[in-house]
Amino acid sequence: MKTIGRYKICGLLGKGGMGKVFKIEYPVTGKIAALKLLDPNPFLLSLLGKEDIEEMFTREAVTMAGIRHPNIVDILDFDRFDGKLYYIMSFYCNNLGLMIGEGYETDHESRIVPVERALFYSIQTLKGLSRLHEDGIIHRDIKPFNLLVTDFDTVKICDFGLSKLRGEIRKDPESLKIGSPHYAAPEQEKDPDSADARSDLYSAGVMLYRMLTGRLPMKPVASPSQFNPDLDKDWDDWFLRAVRRKPEERYASAGAFVEALETVKGMWLQKKERICSAPSLLFGEHDTVKAPFAIRSKPEKISRDKASETFHVDHLMRPFHFMDNSFIRLSPDVIFDEATNLLWQVSGTRFPVNWENAHQYIGRLNRDAFHGYKSWRMPTINELLSILSPLPKGEGHCADPIFDQTQKWLWSCDRCTFISAWYMSLDLGFISFNDRSSYYYVKGVCSKP
Repeated sequence: MKTIGRYKICGLLGKGGMGKVFKIEYPVTGKIAALKLLDPNPFLLSLLGKEDIEEMFTREAVTMAGIRHPNIVDILDFDRFDGKLYYIMSFYCNNLGLMIGEGYETDHESRIVPVERALFYSIQTLKGLSRLHEDGIIHRDIKPFNLLVTDFDTVKICDFGLSKLRGEIRKDPESLKIGSPHYAAPEQEKDPDSADARSDLYSAGVMLYRMLTGRLPMKPVASPSQFNPDLDKDWDDWFLRAVRRKPEERYASAGAFVEALETVKGMWLQKKERICSAPSLLFGEHDTVKAPFAIRSKPEKISRDKASETFHVDHLMRPFHFMDNSFIRLSPDVIFDEATNLLWQVSGTRFPVNWENAHQYIGRLNRDAFHGYKSWRMPTINELLSILSPLPKGEGHCADPIFDQTQKWLWSCDRCTFISAWYMSLDLGFISFNDRSSYYYVKGVCSKP
């Protein structure tokens, strides 16, 4: 299948019991979007029947299209092709599941997200849920992969296929599970129809716990401060209240949950201020290495299964060691690392660009002889890893950043497949790959003569 209706299929983004999600391209403009095609598996079709499934799918699209909110994904079109329903929604290359490194085996370790970022994403999610709950909509499947993250770090809730409207009575088969393991609230697992707003808040609480600890809240739920030295024992109750087994013991509303997290955020900022005013409070060192004989500067095609040995990263794509850098700021725009003999742009592109546009940007640097050099290039992943620092802990939160923090996601010149390239998350500390039509930033690098 090369087209669906008037849309060109560029690749498969994912699939599940209800159908598939494709990356598509609009005719003429070349705009990229996501298309969700209703194509249920035979088991689900036998359980619910075609008519009910189409009604659920249509209601999902109508529900999403009827809500205007910065934290809810936009629906752009709805139609039928070759007997199958589909809808078009905005495309974003990131989601929270990819960012924390959650895999198919959900209970495995994931990446820890710094406290402020974890609170930032959770508060946005809760504001989106508040909007849904205002209209009596219970999502029932809040999880990291259903939280898209835009190029400008805005959370967008998506996938309303399991949502329920206030007062709606549905007779789903008992064998049909509603929600995702580990994220669905206990009462929802027992009786999906009993789910209410507090069930969604439980899922949001599990997600927050996971971001802060890299773990799921298994019974009995351990205090988050046991797994993250940045957390304070005084805050544990604030986080644990969200994942109480009984709905009445949780936050009563998304708004109340937001207020609680805003309070914790204030406490965290106060703690940071205390740490930074007391230089004796150290949280330990991290492993560093001197620059190797040579850091690869030429682009290569490196498959996912070769990444660990090529880039020296762990199973969550984080480096085993960090470079012992010696940065010197040569100007407001350029930094030199004596350890690697590499010149770096402090900032790079002002806005996210796709991979092809990233190459064009580097070309402009050379045409303009940026900082007097005409040998700028897109960095390899190895070069990008040379400027990566461990996630800040303790006094690490007090250090002034070396690079512009606007450019959190950085393209490399290395390809993974014919259509994808490698990138690095500067602030979350990992590497990954994505379709070259995705939007990230790029910083120019060159070797100093």
